[in-house]
Order: sequence, then structure tokens, then C-alpha cells
Amino acid sequence: MISQLSIAILGAAESGVGAAILAKKEGYDVWVSDKGAIKPHYKAMLDERGIAWEEGHHSEERILRANEIVKSPGIPETAPIVVKAKEKGIPIISEIEFAGRYTDATMICITGSNGKTTTTSLIYHIFRTAGYDAGLAGNIGNSLALQVAEQPHKYYIIELSSFQLDNMYDFRAHIAVLLNITPDHLDRYGGEMQRYVDAKMRITQNQTTDDAFIYWYDDPIIRRELQRYDIQAVNCPFALVKQKGVIGYIEKGQYTIEYPTPFNMEQESLSLHGKHNMYNSLAAGIAANVAGIDKEAIRKALGTFPGVEHRLEYVADVAGVRYVNDSKATNVDACWYALESQTRPTVLIVGGLDKGNDYSPLFPLIREKCKAIVYLGADNAKLHATFDSLGLPTFDTHSMKDCVEACARVATHGDVVLLSPCCASFDLFKNMEDRGEQFKQLVRNM
Repeated sequence: MISQLSIAILGAAESGVGAAILAKKEGYDVWVSDKGAIKPHYKAMLDERGIAWEEGHHSEERILRANEIVKSPGIPETAPIVVKAKEKGIPIISEIEFAGRYTDATMICITGSNGKTTTTSLIYHIFRTAGYDAGLAGNIGNSLALQVAEQPHKYYIIELSSFQLDNMYDFRAHIAVLLNITPDHLDRYGGEMQRYVDAKMRITQNQTTDDAFIYWYDDPIIRRELQRYDIQAVNCPFALVKQKGVIGYIEKGQYTIEYPTPFNMEQESLSLHGKHNMYNSLAAGIAANVAGIDKEAIRKALGTFPGVEHRLEYVADVAGVRYVNDSKATNVDACWYALESQTRPTVLIVGGLDKGNDYSPLFPLIREKCKAIVYLGADNAKLHATFDSLGLPTFDTHSMKDCVEACARVATHGDVVLLSPCCASFDLFKNMEDRGEQFKQLVRNM
């Protein structure tokens, strides 16, 4: 008699609970362990399906008896329980890797340092507009594993972080999108940029000649890395201007895709504006085109997409001052694109949990665009050391209430207040969504 396979799930949030539910459905002996507190609705989901769990600690003996471990992406490789599991030779995989075993759906996967959520959401919008049976998964939407277990789809549009890619081995992206690679999460990778780059490039692993690899042609790191990889998929590079080798570009006000089916539309008809959103729109359109979606459906969806919450989101105009919520800008490059798109004198809000950032690429744009900087963090010492020398008025705040009040004092009619923090949110907020929601609520109550 073959004994039942045992699986341990580390972390009981969206990905962990989804993996547990799928594992239970597939006949595993499942144990869920979270060193922190598990949210009530996740406990209820586990209890309803008879899945055993623990919180507040890890029962090492039970975890280390598992045949396999699914690790939530937020848990670092240096966590003691992960180190011990590796020493025992227990395979550690991601929820995405696990879910991929139990579906033959077409996987459209998106990664990059910036623009992932917008591009993923836009591709999903195109698929749904075209009437395709598609699920939204990864960093947004319900977990892939939960959908595979209980709400299966023919297509999955998946946003993938470097952390999720780290523990993926046999998973295959039928359409892989790599938007860009710029420094991010270096604290997680021991300050080694190449380790972060290697994680991003994993999106191409296991692709075949039947697949497509969509990437930004002018990204210097991607161009360098492509020399090191024997990528089997059909290359589909895009750029902002027409040039040899690219199949998607903008020329003379026309949004153009050459492959596999020629497609174009007026750039002004795109619902997203700004240079960074042209990259996102090109990547999304190519992905939809490669998937065989009808031209008119693509055209309609590109013109009707409402945008993504917390990404250059208009909040309100108060006393002639425009307030913009870009709380998703958790790294320097995202903030650079946000600043680059501003046409008004800008009061910039930066700060949070620093991830080993080099802020110097922002200096030229700050000098050109900004009239003041408001620091928002538990510890703003590095911000002072970095930005004070630029000679702009600066304000030190440690709560969103104080931050918004400081912005209201310094901003005048015709200005924009831009929350584009460059940093993670966990020093003062639950997450970047909480940071953005607090900002919006306070502005709307002004």
C-alpha cells in the first residue's frame, strides 16, 4: 500500500491557503503553519475544508516530516525553518509551481521591476473583453492554486514577483512578459543585483518553440542577459520607437504591432497615458495578439481600461491642488516614471522601509519637477542624508495625517501632491494598499 504524501504549507495568507486547499483536493496529508497570526477569513477557509493549521509558531518536527514544502513568497530563504528543511533535502516550491501541476490551462505570466500590476490587469481586461475564460492570479486576484482547485479557467493571467519565481522549477509560461529589470528587493538578495536579475530571468525557463517571450528591447540588463540564455520561445521585443528587431512600437502617433497579426490604432485612443504606460500597453497588446484575440476586442479593451488602484491614481483636486496616489511605487524606478509624467510643480512624498535604494537617479527629475519633499517614515534619517542636499524645502512626518497636513501647507494652486514613496510600506502601514487608502481618505476629508 502506498502511503499518503505529506505536504507542509509555510504561510497562511492568499497563496498558502490556496495551496493547502488544492493539496487537500489532490489527496495530500496537509499541514499549514504560520509563524504570525492567521487572518480570520483564512482560518475559516481552512476549517471549512478540514485542513489542520497552526499559528504563532512552527512545529518543526511535523513540518520536517513532509515530503514537500510550499513556501509563501514573503518568507525569505534565510528563515530558520527553511534552512532546516533544505538541510534535510526537503523540496521547497512556490504555490504557483504547485498549482501548475494540476492544470493544462494556458499561462500568460508577467514580471518586471515596474509595471507588472498594470500590465497584468490590462491583459486580463483584454481577455475578459474578448469573452475568454480567464482567471487573474499571482500577486493580484485569488491565488492560482485556489482557482485551479475550485474555479478552473482555460487561461490564467499571472503577475509574478521575483520571490515567486525563486521557487519555480518545472512551471512553464506559454506567454512570458518581462517588462524591465531595475534594482529592487536587494535587501532580500544580500545586496547582489545579479541574484535579483537571475530570479527575473527564470520566467523564460521551460519555454518551448511553441511559446512566446515578450520583452522591452531597450532594457540594457535584459539585452545583456539574453546573451547568456538559450531561449527557445519566439522572441517578441517591443520599444517606444520603430527599430530593427522589434515587433511592437509607437510611430507617428500610431500604436503598432507587426507580429503575429498586423495591428494598429491611434495612440490617442489608448486609455493609459505617459511613457511608462506605453510600454505596458505594448506588452499587453502583443500578449493578446499572440494569444489570438480578435483585433477589435484588443482595440476596444486598450481604449477602455480604467487603470490600476494605487498606481498614479487621481484622488481629488483640493483648493486647486491635485492629489495623486502612487503608493504602488515601492522602488526608485517606479517613482522616476511617476515624476517623469508630471507637468505641474510637484510636492513629492517619499519614505518607508528602505530596500537598499540608490535614490540618485531621481535627482535630475526632482530638481526639474519638485518644489518640496515630504518625508514619510518611521525613520527618515537616510532620506535626510540623501535629499536635503538638493536644497528644496523638506518636511519630516511620521504618520499619514501629519504628511497630508504638511503637503496642504506647502502646496499652492496649480501644484500636484504626489505620493510615490520609493519604499516598502511596512514601517508605518499594513501594506502599500493601506498606505494608499489612508492617503486617499485624508485627502477626501480635507
